[in-house]
Amino acid sequence: MSGVRALQGTRANAASARLRAAVALACVAPAFASVAASLALPLTAANVASTEAAPTAAPSIDARVKPVLIVDGVRFRDLNANGALDPYEDWRQRVERRVDDLVARMTLAEKAGLMLIDTLNAGCEGAVTPKAFEYVTVQQMHRFILRNVVGTTPSCGPDAGFRAGSVVTPVQAAEFANAMQALAEGTRLGIPVMFKSNGRNHVEPDARAGISESSGAFTAFPKEAGLAAAALGAGFAKAGRAGASDMEPIRAFARAMGAEWRAVGLRGMYGYAADLATEPRWHRVPETFSENADLVADIARTLVETLQGGPLSPASDVALTMKHFPGGGPQNGGLDPHYSFGREQVYPAGRFADHVKPFKAAIDAGVAAIMPYYGVPVSLTYEGVTYDAVGMAFSPQIVDGLLRGKLGFRGYVNSDTGIVTDRAWGLDNRSVPERVATTLNAGTDLLSGFHDVATITSLVDAKLVTPERVDASARRLLTELFQLGLFENPYVDAKRAAAVVGNAEHQALALDLQRKSIVLLQNGAGRVRSLARAATGGASGTTGSASDAMAPPLPFRTGARVYVLGTTTAELTRRGFTAIDGAAPASGSRPSAVAADYALIRVSVRNDGTQAYRSNAPATGLNPAHVDPVTNRPWGGRDACVVKNRPPCVDDALRFGGALPWEAGALSFSAMASSESWRLSPSLDEIRAVMREVGAARTVIAIDFRQPYVLDAASGVRDAGAIVATFGVGDRALLDVLDGTFAPQGRLPYALAARIDAVHANAPDAAGYDKRDTLFPYGFGLTYR
Repeated sequence: MSGVRALQGTRANAASARLRAAVALACVAPAFASVAASLALPLTAANVASTEAAPTAAPSIDARVKPVLIVDGVRFRDLNANGALDPYEDWRQRVERRVDDLVARMTLAEKAGLMLIDTLNAGCEGAVTPKAFEYVTVQQMHRFILRNVVGTTPSCGPDAGFRAGSVVTPVQAAEFANAMQALAEGTRLGIPVMFKSNGRNHVEPDARAGISESSGAFTAFPKEAGLAAAALGAGFAKAGRAGASDMEPIRAFARAMGAEWRAVGLRGMYGYAADLATEPRWHRVPETFSENADLVADIARTLVETLQGGPLSPASDVALTMKHFPGGGPQNGGLDPHYSFGREQVYPAGRFADHVKPFKAAIDAGVAAIMPYYGVPVSLTYEGVTYDAVGMAFSPQIVDGLLRGKLGFRGYVNSDTGIVTDRAWGLDNRSVPERVATTLNAGTDLLSGFHDVATITSLVDAKLVTPERVDASARRLLTELFQLGLFENPYVDAKRAAAVVGNAEHQALALDLQRKSIVLLQNGAGRVRSLARAATGGASGTTGSASDAMAPPLPFRTGARVYVLGTTTAELTRRGFTAIDGAAPASGSRPSAVAADYALIRVSVRNDGTQAYRSNAPATGLNPAHVDPVTNRPWGGRDACVVKNRPPCVDDALRFGGALPWEAGALSFSAMASSESWRLSPSLDEIRAVMREVGAARTVIAIDFRQPYVLDAASGVRDAGAIVATFGVGDRALLDVLDGTFAPQGRLPYALAARIDAVHANAPDAAGYDKRDTLFPYGFGLTYR
């Protein structure tokens, strides 16, 4: 491999000065660069300007480094600068013809570079970093993951791993994307680049690199479950029955999101998750839409139809990479395969087909890419195939067999990040090159979190991967770039980005969808009677006998005194309420709620206290008091640094989120209150104290359901006069519902269990619970009438 690297280094040095100049030119004066490129054309008949009108179907052409050819009065980018119009440069040709022509011109290293994607963040104020030159000129890469927060106020700082150190504005993000496109245009064949990102357009209080990004300047909509709740609410309003859905909220969200991403040059997404929320203990449930396979299939189809416009075209805003095939929901014990102890995906209820259904819908709609998960299928037989116990991306049965063969997928397969370096479950004892060969031969096309082109070329030289296999991936990966029109114009209008990202129209839509996502679970009447009425189509929870009914506390009475805990008082005061701030001062006790008419308690839940976890430390991972039920050994016993006695310890600090593994099932309010790694805010003791002071019947509890928490009887939370479920909303949207400005209409996207034992006993691949174990069913929701 060293010889290959040396050759690449020589090639990079020869091109470096020209490419750096191209980037500088594109950053400083994009308009001048375009004109200069046109003036530098060799004087041939092929590029002499014509007075004939261009065909109406001609795309916009923008070249900032290479020449522009004019043939029969029509403009083309001369991406290899040879003065002739080659088939891959000719947008009039079919995509297949263009792909074949380009692949035939590429070296093995150029094709292999297409198969790599890794984090590439903008530097201070959107600067192009040295890593960018390394990735483009040496590793010959064309896809990157952007993790910078795109905010209203820029800041500078060093990257930490794949965590971005700098915050960039929308304009700076767009300028960075343009500079990278100029760098790519200056390469031998001028192949454009594509930036991908995790989700950005949601109210996300716990953004984690590799999982999701903070919204920053992007418009913040409800989390995925909130969008599903809004779709179910709209469906109930239209059809008059629980469980019906209307996709207009999803379409409206996707239109706004797509416009914002395209404005800054983000044309690909790692998302959305088509996983089902059938295992409440899984800490990635916040990225899922629902437990219901049919609803998630409808949402997946709608997202592809809206964000992509169906199959890709230059009109597509964002190309989707639907994840995590064949469904990451049924995790054994709810543990996540980012960690060595969470690798098993299990199907005890035999519901594998449910988890595949949303992916089939996305495929049929034309989704661009699919991402398999890290997880290993355990004892899985489906339609006559018994699946090997290796990570999904390593399995030819999963990728080439199920995904391409049975489901007919024709796009490209993008591995999850780090699949060949540190999360190669089932191939733990194999080398990185062996893992790369296995996943490529299984049918995976794009290796995420990997940037060593020589590994792939060396595997071909060693005849462990065939040239034809590399060509197949190159064709799939180039097809997306051609279909999006990036070979004609990969640049964006950077000045326009500020007017699109987070604009007033999108903010108004986000507020509307936040309100529509809120689910009223309880409001005055006895819970059992409320539940029965809603399950049969009843509108409110205000009907009951004198013995079991309470006056509904919602909507709040005009001008009432409202005690506030867990949020600010500003929005209540603005609306004319007398707001009493329940926050304890720095030195002193929390004020009493006795004098209030109502108490409003906003409850959030987070995982905390996990940073000290170390797989090979006797006090944490290897503590014999905490035993992995699968291996009957301490939890850290499956990490590589313990098994092989060498780094890395991939589980250290549980940086991708979640509770300590032995506390993953502590989803009830009582269990969370006494746990080490769950934090209720406010605490359960504070919630109970306020309920005693103001009276349970006059207490309104608004819970942000990042997971389907259990409102257990022992906690006392069920005794509140009103319970509201939110899935990522701001104070304004919540108060619009609580004061009656907007009647609640959201519906639960997943069932809530009545007791924690039901969660532990339920099959991870099956949705819902027995009736006796269900506190609130899927599709439940009340309103005001």
